[in-house]
Amino acid sequence: MFIKVLGSAAGGGFPQWNCNCANCSGLRNGSIQAQARTQSSIIVSDNGEDWVLCNASPDISQQIAHTPELIKKGVLRGTAIGSIILTDSQIDHTTGLLSLREGCPHQVWCTPEVHGDLTSGFPIFTMLQHWNGGLQHHALTPLEPFRVDVCHSLQFTAIPILSNAPPYSPYRDRPLPGHNVALFIENTANGQTLLYAPGLGEPDAVIMPWLKKADCLLIDGTVWQDDELLATGVGKNTGKAMGHLALAEEQGLMALLAALPAKRKILIHINNTNPILNEQSPQRAYLTQQGIEVSWDGMAIHLQEFAS
Repeated sequence: MFIKVLGSAAGGGFPQWNCNCANCSGLRNGSIQAQARTQSSIIVSDNGEDWVLCNASPDISQQIAHTPELIKKGVLRGTAIGSIILTDSQIDHTTGLLSLREGCPHQVWCTPEVHGDLTSGFPIFTMLQHWNGGLQHHALTPLEPFRVDVCHSLQFTAIPILSNAPPYSPYRDRPLPGHNVALFIENTANGQTLLYAPGLGEPDAVIMPWLKKADCLLIDGTVWQDDELLATGVGKNTGKAMGHLALAEEQGLMALLAALPAKRKILIHINNTNPILNEQSPQRAYLTQQGIEVSWDGMAIHLQEFAS
């Protein structure tokens, strides 16, 4: 299985355009050692030629420009993106569909709840009907394995996770199980497995077995502490209110990861305020000691290295 991180930041990217927190200003003026990041998205493949896009970031055009694997050779216009899967209906995971309009129709898999939000509160599906057939919706059912139009060795399972619905959803603060899913991806030809969970508010009995069986975790690393936005002076929302499990809390993500057997544990969807973005911070050093990686834009992960 081939995996490439297109974007590793949370909503707003890093540096965020209107933010002068210590991280954002430090990156701009060179006073911290850090890398700029676009908003989170990945691609996966079983052959390195055809790709499944998992979430469509607002930065998708920039990401494609830096990803030669997605340039389809031998055609005047085209793309190596064969299918698209959405894990939720958040702006930072769906707005990129608008930038892909010239390539419509696109085959898009998502839950009925996500499709509902994207035809009402944020009606991307409705808007894009005017571009060559728009987005062709394929309904996925949580916990039922499915395959898409390309990469036939890859089997996907959407796992409901406890998080939140977007602010424009009528289910904000009372989400249904289909509003947020993780993706368990298995190459059925060799058994390699990945769990992609860019939004995780709380581990529960549904997600835990899947967390335990994955070879590789690409998992929500949004904030270091739950009150991080308040502590840095840039906002009032807690990580929990936004639907994210903080890394350093007593029952936080680091404690969870320590108990999991995955061969690689990699953080994605990292907020601009998170101190782990500073590569010389004590928080980053502690993650390294724990064997936890921080993803970056363009990071390639090849799971054949896990083959027995």
